[in-house]
Parts: sequence; C-alpha cells; structure tokens
Amino acid sequence: MATQASPTLSQDVSLSPAAAARVAAIAVRQSKPAILRLSVDGGGCSGFQYKFGLADAPDGDDTVAETNGVRLVVDSVSLDLVRGCVVDYVESLGGAAFRVDNPQAASGCGCGTSFAV
Repeated sequence: MATQASPTLSQDVSLSPAAAARVAAIAVRQSKPAILRLSVDGGGCSGFQYKFGLADAPDGDDTVAETNGVRLVVDSVSLDLVRGCVVDYVESLGGAAFRVDNPQAASGCGCGTSFAV
C-alpha cells in the first residue's frame, strides 16, 4: 500500500530545475501528480538501466527529493545504485531526454540509458 512520504528533502538524490519543469508539464498533460519515479532494472547494454515513470504517490520505503514542487522518488533497492545522482532533462540535436548524472556508475553506454557499477 502506498503511503505519503515525509516532505523532508533527501540529500541522496536530486532533480534539476529543468527536469522538474519537464515533469510538471508532462504531469499536467496526463492529469497526474508531479512525481517522477526513478528505478533501476537489470539489463541494457552496460548491465543496469534507468527506468522513469510518473507515480501517483511515494511508497513507504521511497527516498523523496523535491525541486520547485516536483518530487523525485527512488525505491530503497534502486537507491543503492543511484545514491548521489542528479536527474536532469536535456535537449540536443539528438533529441530530448531525462539524463542521470550518477557518481555510482563506473561506466555507461553511448546512449546514456544504461550503466555498470
């Protein structure tokens, strides 16, 4: 069962203002709360891959960070692999995407969606 997480900001993960603005815009279009869930799954070309999605509410074991009223939530298992990360939103000639600057990653792939520790 999902429970409301404490509004205390986490120092373990953070959300850039650009990413917060993008999440807010997506949430409005989809009529959902402005809560971005970051999780880590096995797979990808480097061993682990980032997974993003909008969440209805934080779960009880989530770490929660907030920027400009937008929350980033990370489950306790994924947190060990992304502790210290910053989630950003970047636009370039190659497209636009959320990007994770992860100090835990020893290497990554060219597309930036998977990493190894």
